Amino acid sequence: MTFKAASEKLIVYTDGGARGNPGPAALGVVIQDAKGRAIKKYGERLGIKTNNEAEYEAVIFALQKLKALYGREKTKKMQIDMRMDSEFVAKQLNGAYKVEEERLFPLFIKVWNLKMDFRGISFTHVPRTQNKEADKILNEVLDGKGAPTLFG
Repeated sequence: MTFKAASEKLIVYTDGGARGNPGPAALGVVIQDAKGRAIKKYGERLGIKTNNEAEYEAVIFALQKLKALYGREKTKKMQIDMRMDSEFVAKQLNGAYKVEEERLFPLFIKVWNLKMDFRGISFTHVPRTQNKEADKILNEVLDGKGAPTLFG
């Protein structure tokens, strides 16, 4: 994909989940262009995490992948629309909720630091029905189906 405009936009769906809380966890990430066409899909096991930790890990993973795929020079020109079905994490990342749980604070800081490498990032809560693909990937990883780290 070639980036020409200074305001290139990508849509990124993230989902993290754990079976048990804490329990075996995984993430799913779907990166799309501004028209909704899939560019990359990822899934990865996370070990034992809480649901909220897995949600944060999915956002961190997505931002790190974007930096690896496009490089810092291009990401500085990118607007990222990060969509997730965790209202709690979206509100924390938008500053509407305080991060009070000690184990989430380092993850919040990691996202905050990664944000600096992008022109802009919005964190949007979407209903689970609009996050089906990322959710499907994380469940396939937890079920041991498909490739463990890269889909498509």
